[in-house]
Amino acid sequence: MPKKVVLSKNAPKAIGPYSQAIEANGMLFVSGQIPVNPATGKIEGRTVAEQTEQVLQNTGAILSAAGYSFADVVKSTCLLADMKYFQDMNAVYARYYPTDAPARAAFAVKELPMNALVEIETVAVK
Repeated sequence: MPKKVVLSKNAPKAIGPYSQAIEANGMLFVSGQIPVNPATGKIEGRTVAEQTEQVLQNTGAILSAAGYSFADVVKSTCLLADMKYFQDMNAVYARYYPTDAPARAAFAVKELPMNALVEIETVAVK
């Protein structure tokens, strides 16, 4: 099965040479989403909780465009500007995965695009 590029108008356009998501062999690989509001192209939210909400809304739009949902997510990678944001990010994240949460890794990184506080990459399987 060839790869298929997935594009949602309800999520921000890629800010570099990558796709919002790629589907291949019943798997969806969603590029790391930062808290960019697709309507404005700007970072949404000042707190990590507000930014995580926007990130997951963006992720949900991409999942939906490909015919997937949060229930299909099997792995997430969360990147944080500082581990002090972990609990606040985690509280919002938990609302999107109330049962059977995916496998996950979380890291603090030196810097994120557009000075975001959080970025989340997602893999889903049908």
